[in-house]
Amino acid sequence: MQIHDKLLKKFKERFNRYNELEKLLSSPEIIADNTKYTIYVKEHGRLSKFAGKYQQFDETIKQKEEAETILAESNEDRDLYNLAKDEFGNLEKREKELFEEIKNQFCTESAESDKNVIMEIRAGTGGDEAALFAADLFRMYVKYAERQKWKTEILESSPTEIGGVKEITLSIEGDSAYQRLCYESGTHRVQRVPDTETSGRIHTSAATVAVLPEIEEVEIKINPQDILVETFRASGPGGQKVNKTSSAIRITHEPTGLVVKCLDEKSQHRNRAKAMRILRSRLYSFLQDQKKGERDKTRRTQIGSGDRSEKIRTYNYPQNRITDHRINFNLYSLDKIMVGEMDELIEAMIDYGKEEKLKELTESL
Repeated sequence: MQIHDKLLKKFKERFNRYNELEKLLSSPEIIADNTKYTIYVKEHGRLSKFAGKYQQFDETIKQKEEAETILAESNEDRDLYNLAKDEFGNLEKREKELFEEIKNQFCTESAESDKNVIMEIRAGTGGDEAALFAADLFRMYVKYAERQKWKTEILESSPTEIGGVKEITLSIEGDSAYQRLCYESGTHRVQRVPDTETSGRIHTSAATVAVLPEIEEVEIKINPQDILVETFRASGPGGQKVNKTSSAIRITHEPTGLVVKCLDEKSQHRNRAKAMRILRSRLYSFLQDQKKGERDKTRRTQIGSGDRSEKIRTYNYPQNRITDHRINFNLYSLDKIMVGEMDELIEAMIDYGKEEKLKELTESL
C-alpha cells in the first residue's frame, strides 16, 4: 500500500471518529454525564473543520468516478466526451488540492492545538542579565499575544530588584494559542552587552520557556487527597513582606512531586485557583510524557536545565539576528521580533512541525 493510500486510511479513521462523536452527543446517557459531554463537544468541535474538508474530498472523488464512467461510454459523442474530459481534469485537480489541505490539517491539529496556554519563563545561566532577558522574553510574548488579539494574565512571578524576573508564569487565551506557541519550549540564549557592563564586552546568558496546554478541570481529575496545600506570606524583591496575611499558596502533588506556588493575588482563594490551573497543565504534560514512553523525562526535559550550551534559539543583539537552531533559520530583524513581530519565525516552526509529523506518520504506517 502506497503512502497516499495509507494516509487516506488515517483520514477515514478520523472522519469515522467525528461521526461516532455525533452519535455519542445525541445519546441520553452522555448528555446526562456533564464531564463526558463537555469533553466530547470539544473534540467534535475540533474535528468539524477536518470533517467538512473530508466530505468535500469524498464527494469530489465520487464526481470524478462519474466523469470517468461518462468518458468510457461517450466515445461516439464527441461533445459529451470533451465536456466529461474537462470535468474530469477539473475534478482531479480539486481532489489533489483537497488532499493537501486535509493532510495539512491532519499534521497541524492535535488534541491540544485549540487549547489555551500556560507559559513558564525562567532565568537560567547568567545571573542578573539572565533575569533581564527572561523579562524581555515575557514582554515579547505579551506583545505578540496583543497582536493576535489574545488575552494574557500573570499567574505567578518572582521579580528582581533591577527589573528582571527569576521566573514568571502566565496564561495566554485565544484562537490557536497553543498551536502557534508550542514550539517556543526550550532554552533561549542571548548574546549582548548588558546595561551593567562598563567595558562593552558581550555576555552570553540563557532563559528557559515551557509552553503547556491549559487543561480544564473536566479533562483531568486531581484527587484532593493527593495534594498538600500550604499557605505562607509572600515577599518581594530583597525579601520585604508584601502581604500581612498568609495569602500565598504552595500546592504539592505528592504522587508526582510536582510543586506549584502562587502569591501574586492578595486573596488566598484566587491564588489557590491560579495554582490549580498551573498544576493541571503540569500534571497533564507529565502524564503525556509517560504515555510516550519518556518515563525518565518530566517537565524539565521540555524547559532544559538553563545551561548556555543547550539551546533552541539564539538572540544576537550586536548582529540584530535571531537563529532557530532546530531548523537552521536566521532572521535579521531581532529588534522587530522583540516587540512582538514573530509571525515569520512562528510560521517557519509550524511548517517544520508539519514536516516532522508527516515524517513520523509515514514511518509508522
